[in-house]
Amino acid sequence: MKRHYNSHILLLLFAFLLSGCIQNDIPYPRIKAQILGITTEGQIGTAVIDNGNCSVAIELADTVDLKRVHIESLNITEGATISNMPADSILDLSKSYTLTLTIYQEYTWTITATQNIARSFRVEGQIGAPVFDVDNHRAVAYVNQETDLSNIKITELVLGPQGITSYTPDKESLTDFSQGYQKVIIVYHDIMQEWTLYIVPTESEVSTDRVDAWTNVAWLYGSGKEDAPNGFEIKEATADSWEKVPDEYITHDKGSFTARMIHLKANTIYVCRAVSGDLVGNEVTFSTGSAAELPNGNFEYWNLAGKVWNPWREDSENFWDTGNKGATTLGESNTQPTDDTWSGTGLAAKLMSKFVGLGTAGKLAAGNMYVGNYIRTDGTNGILNFGKPFSERPTRLNGYFKYTSVPINKSNNEMANLIGQPDTCQIYIALGDWSEPIEIRTKPSDRKLFDKNDPHIIAYAEMFSGKSISEYTPFTLELEYRDTNRIPTYIVVVASASKYGDYFTGGDGSVLFIDDFSLEYDY
Repeated sequence: MKRHYNSHILLLLFAFLLSGCIQNDIPYPRIKAQILGITTEGQIGTAVIDNGNCSVAIELADTVDLKRVHIESLNITEGATISNMPADSILDLSKSYTLTLTIYQEYTWTITATQNIARSFRVEGQIGAPVFDVDNHRAVAYVNQETDLSNIKITELVLGPQGITSYTPDKESLTDFSQGYQKVIIVYHDIMQEWTLYIVPTESEVSTDRVDAWTNVAWLYGSGKEDAPNGFEIKEATADSWEKVPDEYITHDKGSFTARMIHLKANTIYVCRAVSGDLVGNEVTFSTGSAAELPNGNFEYWNLAGKVWNPWREDSENFWDTGNKGATTLGESNTQPTDDTWSGTGLAAKLMSKFVGLGTAGKLAAGNMYVGNYIRTDGTNGILNFGKPFSERPTRLNGYFKYTSVPINKSNNEMANLIGQPDTCQIYIALGDWSEPIEIRTKPSDRKLFDKNDPHIIAYAEMFSGKSISEYTPFTLELEYRDTNRIPTYIVVVASASKYGDYFTGGDGSVLFIDDFSLEYDY
């Protein structure tokens, strides 16, 4: 009887401590007032919200008047107030706008907006692409040295938002460039700008502008006359003969042309040159990168430290990590090695979403695996670093997965509407030029999650599955590069058995198996 009685006392004490831990998890006097979401009229994509710097960046269509931007929705921390939002919700975003959010103390947030105006300046016989100096309102077009500058025909002129910009004089009247330039006044919304248009003769009718070299792929950029047969030639630096780049690899934009040259050798020096008919441009030498792989991408190596399973060899540096250190404060590791693999040999990773705690006092811990480090536990929340140093540019991530999805039965208040829906697993990869790993915080009052719209991201790909898949299935994530000339500094790969695990939302019992992750470089 005494032993039975003592067990009840210990059980109640554990529940009390756990309950107290969770209650203290949100110390209301220290809640940070945050902008959680924002939409505006004419917005393109999702706003980029930086909770650490209290800033929001929005991209707007070029037809939007930056001085009168209508805020359609603004989601802020529950209980917070805004002291300087206009009654009509119309902001002047032609410059940075500050909002003051208050919840126990004031937080100053900055909202900035950008517009991408697709400017164009084209003349007959133009060589290559025009050059725009937006800050000083100047545009330059290049022509052959034999061109009569007193009789220029402008075929295309776009300096402001299309459809709402007026030009004085119009482009048909701008013909005499014998002094090298002409001025034009443009007006849109209530903005008036004076632009200077330059026509510059050039000796070369074809130019190899630049090369962005990856591992087995290189992007070649050239300029020539827009009515000429433009292309590229390429060779290894030690070769004697040139190889023509296939026409199907080349994209033409008037006098500018680009080639995506594939099937190159890794760690090899090449030379390329632009060609335009019988004319040959300057030679550019470049080197391809290496085909770096993901360390322990087959998830063969693990070590057990107490209750915590770690996905790396004991006494070695980790590349992958999990949320096990947080999950084991209230339960067992929910990401573990398994001999259930796609090939029938070796090990794979088993990611399990589980409710950890006692009774109603606890949280859902989503099984997860990510490239980075678990930093520490804050109450019952995790603080992580996403990303490891990486400078190569793969074109896809390959791997195998299978998934058991159960209905979402655990949630916080934000995601309560998802209860009863099928749980969803996710896998994503990102390459970016961050200066340090990305800090992730799951604590609701100080949350900072990974944002796929982060401007530091160079390439991204993702996949989801909301249905059960009983057999290992191969997957391929094709990386979509946002720039070809930016070089990554970090790689992020994340897998989770519950897509909304950062919000402690998912199905208690969802299980994701992953195996043999590898990078491909377009061989």
